[in-house]
Amino acid sequence: MNKAQQGFTLIELVVVITILGILAAFAFPRFASLEVEARAATVDGLAGSIRAGSALAHSMDLVGATVIMEGNTIIMVNGYPSGATGGIDDTLTDLTGFTPAFAAGPPTVTTFERDGGNAGTCTVVYTATAAVGTPPTIAVDNSAC
Repeated sequence: MNKAQQGFTLIELVVVITILGILAAFAFPRFASLEVEARAATVDGLAGSIRAGSALAHSMDLVGATVIMEGNTIIMVNGYPSGATGGIDDTLTDLTGFTPAFAAGPPTVTTFERDGGNAGTCTVVYTATAAVGTPPTIAVDNSAC
C-alpha cells in the first residue's frame, strides 16, 4: 500500500515566503505614505466644517434669529461668527485632535492647530470679517502635515 504524500516541501515553503516578501516590499511604501495624507485630510475636513458652520450661522443671522447651535449662543460679528471664544469654535460639535488658539482683533482670529506635532504646518485659520457683508477668510495650511 502506497501512502499519498502529505504537506509541503521545504523548497515550496521558501518560494512562497520569497514571493510574499517581494509583494510586501512593493506594498509597504504605498501604505506608509497614507499617514501624511490622512493628517492633511483631517485638516481639510475641519476647514470644511468651519465653512459649513460659518455659513449656517450666517443664514440664521440673516433671518434675524439669535444664533444658537448645539446649545451654544454664537457671538456674531457683522453677520458671521466671531473669531473670539464663543464664536466659530462653538459652531463645531467636535474638535477632537485640534486645539483652538484665539487672537484679539479686530478682526478676531482663531487658529485651529492639529495636535501631535508639526506645529504651525497643520492649521486652519479663521479670520472674522471686518466689514458688514464680507465673509470671513478660512486659510488651510497642510503643507507639511
